[in-house]
Parts: sequence; structure tokens; C-alpha cells
Amino acid sequence: MDLSQEAWKSKFEADENAFLLDVRTPEEYDDGHIPEATLLNIRDPQAFVQGLESLDPSKNYYVYCRSGARSAQACQLMNQMGISSAYNLLGGYMEWEGDSAQ
Repeated sequence: MDLSQEAWKSKFEADENAFLLDVRTPEEYDDGHIPEATLLNIRDPQAFVQGLESLDPSKNYYVYCRSGARSAQACQLMNQMGISSAYNLLGGYMEWEGDSAQ
């Protein structure tokens, strides 16, 4: 499900069952990321699918990338793999106005 920056952030902050997932490359992650995000590089398909298989399907996943395109793909794939609560950050990290970490 695609959510605006504001809706995604407020839903994430209120969710006690949230899991923050960054699907960018390690280099992008190192340049800056949302605090406490777990990195799972969608551009490494085999490792990405293995990573998704290890996730707890009962959690709510808040997924982002640089612009929102890769994270939208990730959410679709997660839904196909039985993870029903995957929320895509529209506009991605480029438009993120919340806290950042390096």
C-alpha cells in the first residue's frame, strides 16, 4: 500500500508492531538512512528474496527506497510472499523530512 510521507510517518510512529525496511543499496544506506532501518538490497535479487523469507509475516513493514519505485516493487513481492502489511513510502528517502542517521 502506497502512503504519503505524512501518513507513512504517523502510521509508523504509532505502530508497536512496526519493522522499518530500507531496500536501497549499501552505498545509498551509508550515505544516510532513517534511524533503525534494516537494509535489504533489492538489487541483489537472491539475497533479497532470502531476506524476505526470513521476515516475520505478522509484523507491519514500512518500506522505503530513494524515490519510491523500488520499495513499491518490494511491497508487491512481499504481498506475493504472504506479508500482507507492507507500506510503501511515496517519494522515498529523497523527500523524507524526518530524522536521518549515517
